[in-house]
Amino acid sequence: MSLKGKTAIITGSNSGIGLGVAREVAKAGADVVLNSFTDRDEDHALAAEIASEFGVAARYIQADLSNADAARSLVEKAGCCDILINNAGIQHVAPIEDFPTAKWDAIIAINMSSVFHTTAMALPMMRQAGWGRVINIASAHGLTASPYKSAYVAAKHGVVGMSKVVALETAREPITCNAICPGYVLTPLVESQIPATAKEYNISEEAAIGMLLERQPSKEFATTEQLGGTVVFLCSDAAAQITGTAISVDGGWTAL
Repeated sequence: MSLKGKTAIITGSNSGIGLGVAREVAKAGADVVLNSFTDRDEDHALAAEIASEFGVAARYIQADLSNADAARSLVEKAGCCDILINNAGIQHVAPIEDFPTAKWDAIIAINMSSVFHTTAMALPMMRQAGWGRVINIASAHGLTASPYKSAYVAAKHGVVGMSKVVALETAREPITCNAICPGYVLTPLVESQIPATAKEYNISEEAAIGMLLERQPSKEFATTEQLGGTVVFLCSDAAAQITGTAISVDGGWTAL
């Protein structure tokens, strides 16, 4: 599948899932726009590395997606958007009665509201180009729930619902919108939790992995390459009639 000639914006893409997805999309030939809230030399260096490795145009645009105007400005500054991959997200864990209001507001803003703002800006570009893909990185928590994650679960359920609305609004056009719902994914952040969990509970790292994967029946992490491959598939002609769906990449988590 070649995405040559397409431009993909990937939010929250200077590390983890977002960076892995950006690399797979670039590998398929798309030009990419990386994003996060920082504006460091290493952020721009990541874009330069992707451009060099895959022979595509790549750049980094800083935007704090907790701010509606900044989220919209990201797409405007990109100037073109054939593929929008909404990935940016944060997490906080606490009982509802102790959940800080500021954390609730930030999670809803970054994990859900930014999806609304970037999509609203990208759809006119897609319509003008005559083709488009909106792919929202939701979560297994967009389909099920866990205690102490009220804001995250609410936001990710909202992203799944919004994906369905966008799919219906574009159903008669060559534009699709879907959500990908990962379970636990092996990212640098998760990798760092393994020795920390082992130390905290005085167990082996193998046992720590088992604790982290308790809800994932496969007992294996998904990889960023697998998520990127799913994104590339959703951009293919074979997926032209796949829209308004939530695709689980969770090792059977939501099958329970």
